[in-house]
Amino acid sequence: MNKHFDVVIVGAGAAGLMCAMEAGRRSRRVLVLEKADRAGRKIRISGGGKSNFTNLYVSADNYLSHNPHFCKSALARYTPWDFMGLMSRHGLTWEEREHGQLFCEQGATAIVDMLLQECTQAGVELSYDSEISYLKKQEYFELQTMQGAYTCASLVVATGGPSIPRMGSTDFGVQVAKQFGLKSIPFKPALVPFTFPSGFLKDLAGISLEAEVSCNGTAFREQLLITHRGLSGPVILQISSYWNKGDAIVIDLLPGMDAADWLKAEQGARPSVLLKTVLAEKLPRRLAQALCERLFTDQPLQQFQQKKLDEIGATLNGWRLFPAGTEGMRTAEVATGGVDTNELSSRTLEAKKQPGLYFIGETVDVTGQLGGYNFQWAWASGWCAGQFV
Repeated sequence: MNKHFDVVIVGAGAAGLMCAMEAGRRSRRVLVLEKADRAGRKIRISGGGKSNFTNLYVSADNYLSHNPHFCKSALARYTPWDFMGLMSRHGLTWEEREHGQLFCEQGATAIVDMLLQECTQAGVELSYDSEISYLKKQEYFELQTMQGAYTCASLVVATGGPSIPRMGSTDFGVQVAKQFGLKSIPFKPALVPFTFPSGFLKDLAGISLEAEVSCNGTAFREQLLITHRGLSGPVILQISSYWNKGDAIVIDLLPGMDAADWLKAEQGARPSVLLKTVLAEKLPRRLAQALCERLFTDQPLQQFQQKKLDEIGATLNGWRLFPAGTEGMRTAEVATGGVDTNELSSRTLEAKKQPGLYFIGETVDVTGQLGGYNFQWAWASGWCAGQFV
């Protein structure tokens, strides 16, 4: 005999647990189905185990979506301060790092424990190792798992996107959307390193520097890391969400300064100094040497004409590279795409075509930048759905 609940939530991640505890507080009978053997697996590994759980400067501008306005309602109704208040009630503290990023001082597992404690207090039931093998809608939603069969009036899909498949991630959410006639945007790896042709940057692996990287009208200025396979670091992860195969990325190796004017000033002051020596004063030595070998001629500054210094300066401020691709879902922190926001209510996260069906978190076509924004979307979308299921 099927066991009946008011609400069944598929996925015990950030969005799913937030939705569960909010629905439970409303005296809804809630079941969370998790196919892994424990909750919050992505939370536990986030922020190097410290969990960058939100950002002080959250706004809709920090999110990618085919409808950039969709996330505004949820983000306005559940803010970073609301989640910080929840943490404070549990005695958890945080530290602020650059760009408004907040990290839990007690570690990521403490956040999972807090959410599970809230769920317990709200009477939420959790079932692990519960992968769904059957789903349909008649009078109620009907679900079958290895742990049992269930029915519910409200079904919430909080299974995230397909990034980091070793954590059990799949595209289950868009499969459910398709089953019920809802449109989806194809998933694409985001917040992911770039790859380049074999050997292109391999000899420079390990070099790190601050740079500004731009693509398709968007730019970020943070640390860049050269790897054996290509480029990584926060600035690359950020811009990867805006890159499409075949696009160039433009790297400013000397952000905040006019490289040509600087080189001309150095030519006047130290005409006999080699170009690679001057570049090594602003850039990592190995990178300066490689640039001189591959892109420029290494000779005393006095031997360069002004036009050539302009060309060198333009390259330093705008080095155009064409990534071969990305590391893919294997290492992507998130994925762009998901259930089309035009199919959902921005107030409730309920499907317009199928009453009682909700999609929250990364399953929806709302993807945040690096820095705690994706967790804030998970908290906010989960909280909002939890008020209506």
